Amino acid sequence: MKHQFDLRLSALGSAYKNQRLTPRHLIAALREQAVALNPEFNLFIHLLTEAEQEPYLAALDSRSPDELPLYGVPFAIKDNIDLAGIPTTAACPAFAYTPTQSATIVEQLIALGAVPMGKTNLDQFATGLNGTRSPYGECRNSVHPDYPSGGSSAGSSLAVALGLASFALGTDTAGSGRVPAALNNLVGLKASKGLISTAGVVPACRTLDCVTFFTASAAEASQLLALTAALDPRDEYSRANPMWNSANAFGTPRPFRFGVPRQLEFLGCSESPALFAATIERLQALGGEAVEIDFSPFLEAARLLYEGPWVAERYSVAGELIEAQPEAVLPVIHAVLAKAPGTTAVDAFRSQYRLQALKAICQPIMDSVDCVLTPAYPRPVTLAELHAEPVARNSDLGYYTNFMNMLDYAAVAVPAGFMNNGLPWGVTLFGRVFTDQYLLSIANALQHQHRLPLCGDRPADCSLPVNPAGNDLVRVVVCGAHLQGFPLNWQLLNRGARLLEVTRSSPDYQLYALAGGPPYRPGMVRVAEGGAAIEVEVWELPSSELGSFLCGIPAPLGLGKVQLADGRWEVGFICEPQGIEGAQNITELGGWRAYMQTKA
Repeated sequence: MKHQFDLRLSALGSAYKNQRLTPRHLIAALREQAVALNPEFNLFIHLLTEAEQEPYLAALDSRSPDELPLYGVPFAIKDNIDLAGIPTTAACPAFAYTPTQSATIVEQLIALGAVPMGKTNLDQFATGLNGTRSPYGECRNSVHPDYPSGGSSAGSSLAVALGLASFALGTDTAGSGRVPAALNNLVGLKASKGLISTAGVVPACRTLDCVTFFTASAAEASQLLALTAALDPRDEYSRANPMWNSANAFGTPRPFRFGVPRQLEFLGCSESPALFAATIERLQALGGEAVEIDFSPFLEAARLLYEGPWVAERYSVAGELIEAQPEAVLPVIHAVLAKAPGTTAVDAFRSQYRLQALKAICQPIMDSVDCVLTPAYPRPVTLAELHAEPVARNSDLGYYTNFMNMLDYAAVAVPAGFMNNGLPWGVTLFGRVFTDQYLLSIANALQHQHRLPLCGDRPADCSLPVNPAGNDLVRVVVCGAHLQGFPLNWQLLNRGARLLEVTRSSPDYQLYALAGGPPYRPGMVRVAEGGAAIEVEVWELPSSELGSFLCGIPAPLGLGKVQLADGRWEVGFICEPQGIEGAQNITELGGWRAYMQTKA
């Protein structure tokens, strides 16, 4: 399907600034396209009328694209997220209400210049991963009519995939922002819990819910996250975004380690294993090292979501309606929530204890890698299969997604190929909490390398940023008493640091044995001439531990930037020039280890 407009954020910004396009012209044309497509795809529950959109467009009349980062950018809203003055249904007419205030995330986007297109279809009460569980009609795939759109954020994924919005808001409790992304050739960002406010969102599981972005590219998801990740007083589950996860963290990945599940499951699919293996090879070509991990504790955590008391948390939203008007809720939703009324507080605590035990098992695994790669789902399921076995086949789609919020991870789905029948296929990258921009950096590099056509016929021009990608870890170059096996190495080990490499500095440094001790310390000073390459070690430790590490470094030493032999600049030990007064120049020995051997 050929689309009329290039809806990339950068392309729209350029078109508006050069006056090749106006928001009014774009929104009117997109609304016309949506009216034509909606009968086939059932993606909008409520498409905003011209009169309903006028206030948003009028607000742009006195502003310019230079003032607003999302000036005139069309976006769609899943219909469990409030838009003031428009009914919120959660795909259940009997539940519907009309909010007087928009959800915080919607308010943020409108203030940034974005224009809402409408409220999108979903699996009722966001309970499902397929997009067929709605009284407003089932949502078929954007590419292949025999497959579902995926859900529960069905209509939101279609709005972007069909070229009706630059991006869309979904929600993700168990995979609802990732499964439909993978099925429709999109990036689906499920940010860390609490980074994007859920105030004004109908809960599925209040303690687990996340608002998600559907975009054509990881770079656009990065931009949207940077604009909207903020602590929200309206949301008691809101969390502040650490600086290591700011916009500056989006960059080009340096060599990294990625986990690959030992227990891979494709449910008999003949094509998915090869597509997944090809993605592993692409990540390795980007500098990634594949590390096999035990996936069984993650899978056990996934089972807790629907086999444990979290079903009762879902019931707390829809239960009252089910009891008062059972016919108002779809039979399949009844079936999913049936055991919730029998769940006891004892069950809830026992499951929480087991989940905490699983977190303790998974944490060392996650600490050993920079991220984990999985398929987005074992295999795609057809609409016919979903009609025949709606619960079982829906569960198949959640095999690799249900544990993510239970264990408090960040995740992003990214396109990774097409099946022989043309159906999009994708993978998920997930990592520790607050490593969202880092995951998006790897996703962006993957898109840049793969060069798959983006949704809506958007050019695949994913560029690589100049700066290195950052996450919750920081690298420190050590040259003396903190080297492995030396007296102060414990200060790194006790902070959870691990040795990355033994290397040398650039040939621009002199090394001195400082006065005093024990412990005996060197001072490394950058010089214009007479320098040499000094042996150093590069360690990696949690960013949260760097401050205490720095505070423990005595004068004249400190942390600054050290250049390595390959040209990289890393944080490392440096010495104030006055500190070398009375010190012994040991540069010719090439390193502290060699010097200490002479003393021994």
